[in-house]
Amino acid sequence: MGRKVAYTIKLPVDQYRKQIGKQDYKKAHLILRATKLKAEAKKTAIGIKEVGLLLAAILALLLAVYAFFYLRLTADVDPDLESDED
Repeated sequence: MGRKVAYTIKLPVDQYRKQIGKQDYKKAHLILRATKLKAEAKKTAIGIKEVGLLLAAILALLLAVYAFFYLRLTADVDPDLESDED
């Protein structure tokens, strides 16, 4: 019976080490989780390049539509109305 009691009693140093290990695990776990969330946010975030390309595409589309209507309207002008040489 003496052995049973001796095994159940833990030394204060062992208890201290165990507590430190638990605290370190909690800290490491939180840091790891934060790092993962930061990396995931970086992957899913829209970058400046994508925004710039999107704006350039919209601008090019608007310019093309404007040019189409400009050329279409200038071609339909009646030449008799413009030349009043008499």
